[in-house]
Amino acid sequence: MSSEPAPTGPRVCGIADALTLVGDRWALLALRELGFGVGRFNDIQVNTGAPRASLSARLRSLEDSGLVERQRYSEHPPRDEYLLTDAGRELMPVLGELRAWGEKHASGAPRT
Repeated sequence: MSSEPAPTGPRVCGIADALTLVGDRWALLALRELGFGVGRFNDIQVNTGAPRASLSARLRSLEDSGLVERQRYSEHPPRDEYLLTDAGRELMPVLGELRAWGEKHASGAPRT
């Protein structure tokens, strides 16, 4: 038995901190698409099935968090695409492991 006092609040944890940035279905699926090289909003939406408003909010949040950046690819009409930053690219092995775990343990689970 440990003689350390019982915690008095939530445990300080990098997992919890990471989840504040990417702990949402649409955020993770958007990052997946960006990792596959899909950067245009409509393509990300089709490949994830995310509602437009939800995807827009998640991409904005990922951009604010420094995981994603926008780059203009057309001036007329103005169009942007999304790209992973270095921090976003560093997440790709983590998502790969999550995918492998999901294929092993969660495939066939009911989807909501």
